[in-house]
Amino acid sequence: MTELRDLAQACNAWPFVEARKLVARFAKAPPAKGYVLFETGYGPSGLPHIGTFGEVARTSMVRHAFARLSDLPTRLFAFSDDMDGMRKVPTNVPNQAMLNEHIGRPLTCVPDPFGKYESFGHHNNAMLRAFLDRFGFDYEFQSSTDWYSSGRFDATLRLVLRHYDAVMAIMLPTLGPERRASFAPFLPVCPRTGRVLQVPIVGRDLDAGTVAYRDPETGEHVDVPVTGGHCKLGWKTDWAMRWTAMAVDYEMSGKDLIDSVKVSSRICAALGGEPPAGFNYELFLDDKGEKISKSRGNGLTIEEWLAYGTEESLSLFMYANPQRAKRLYFDVIPRHVDEYADWLVKSRAEAPERILDNPVWHIHQGTPPAPTQPLTYAVLLNLASVCNAEDKAVLWGFISRYVKDATPANAPMLDRLAGFAVRYYQDLVKPAKRFRAPTAQERAAIADLRAVLAGLAPGADAEAIQYQVYEAGRRHGFANLRDWFKALYEVLMGQSEGPRMGSFIALYGIAETLALIDKALSGGLT
Repeated sequence: MTELRDLAQACNAWPFVEARKLVARFAKAPPAKGYVLFETGYGPSGLPHIGTFGEVARTSMVRHAFARLSDLPTRLFAFSDDMDGMRKVPTNVPNQAMLNEHIGRPLTCVPDPFGKYESFGHHNNAMLRAFLDRFGFDYEFQSSTDWYSSGRFDATLRLVLRHYDAVMAIMLPTLGPERRASFAPFLPVCPRTGRVLQVPIVGRDLDAGTVAYRDPETGEHVDVPVTGGHCKLGWKTDWAMRWTAMAVDYEMSGKDLIDSVKVSSRICAALGGEPPAGFNYELFLDDKGEKISKSRGNGLTIEEWLAYGTEESLSLFMYANPQRAKRLYFDVIPRHVDEYADWLVKSRAEAPERILDNPVWHIHQGTPPAPTQPLTYAVLLNLASVCNAEDKAVLWGFISRYVKDATPANAPMLDRLAGFAVRYYQDLVKPAKRFRAPTAQERAAIADLRAVLAGLAPGADAEAIQYQVYEAGRRHGFANLRDWFKALYEVLMGQSEGPRMGSFIALYGIAETLALIDKALSGGLT
């Protein structure tokens, strides 16, 4: 343990860099509450998306790294802002007209458009918990509605009331003229309509713990307690209040919230709290390079990733380069499945001082499993494409020839990948396949390759086949061999990218490849 801790102190993997911030935070004394608190936030205004999962996954990686550097106990709160008023109706849920009738009400008071849960907020919270549980995260779910209504925030809400002017002085310079005129830290929940109101506060009573406002529809003067769920806070003040009330020690957030973190940190300090450590990660982008959004439903959903790739591949996507913007779309899934397998193989032979830099060490909390993927996703996907497979049993006809003694029962990961490959091909590759006829140069080279393959000794391995593929391209004047391989992919597979041809032909079979070439050269594929 001492040796590992020494190695972790010097490791530059980003979870350890983050964990050392917390080690420094408690260098003089442990936290008064008895544990180090990590927090992630979730706004359940729409269905959970991968960005929400990413925040929990990354925070868990930092938490694990911290546990290798410190003996202090830790907890992770997954906090849902489910008392927020619903500002707009997400476009990717049913019963839009019904939801429109509840604009402004807390999400836990809006009926569930799916008809399954107590409210829309409860529905989205359940979706989040189900996914986090699937990944085995060690977390404690927390509901904003529960904290407000139970009174656990009451003492800090009174503190905000006492420091009302200081909070206003921090917030007002950050607002535009129109919002500044109506802004107040407290958002009363209207006793008449149940809606969360953004109205000016016209009176405060520190002793009674109340604020007053004028009902925007009736003009009535209304006094409401700031405690017990009768008011909530605007989100930047709410964030700061939560940090203070819970004594949060670490929370990361997206790059788009950098200014908000600064403002909330100032409010937290004004309330006498210590803002948490953390860092700002870059945003995920959809296929058009735009930020993904819960309400718009662009980018990928959690379910969509897991329809085509493994849980581990998604964790790898979250681990890699968190402070760099990354495109999050279907085409990144196969690559991350294969990269995860590569990292897993490397982990078996890495020295102790190197293993801590390996993503799988962080994904599996220090105990990466043995590799179980003898074939790449890319090869299986292209096999599915060439076979026009509709069922993974078709792929197993080739796999069992190539991987000795492998069966779906004794190679479950390979079986899962075969299923992913068929589904990915049918849903995403097949609709876009476009074969073309070869040019004269390409036809001559492909015919030459056919002759060479026909003359290979039985059982030729992938490396021997790959060498002959390269040589055929060189003999026919392809100065850039990428053009040669692109031609093979477009003529034989109907796509511009493809597998390592030697590995693919070894799996597919020499005889089958010869038949494929004959069909392509005779025009049977176009």
